[in-house]
Amino acid sequence: MGRVCYSVGMGTNVKDLLRQVEAWPAEDQQELADVARVIEARRTGVYRLSDDERAAVREGMAAARRGEFVPDEEMERFYRLHRDA
Repeated sequence: MGRVCYSVGMGTNVKDLLRQVEAWPAEDQQELADVARVIEARRTGVYRLSDDERAAVREGMAAARRGEFVPDEEMERFYRLHRDA
């Protein structure tokens, strides 16, 4: 990972944490980036897809164009299972 420069207005605790993050494994850094993307979306009203999310959307759109849909019965089971969750 390259050198990271932080904003002058950033709190010391955040700067310290970001320095620690540089030593984290890549998958943990990605998890933090995902959480930060959700926070930024809440603040700005704009959610920016990750590369993986963008690929999944494209894959889903291609499947839909091919007419590949989940059967209604399977969706009903899903909704029943997750409706009150």
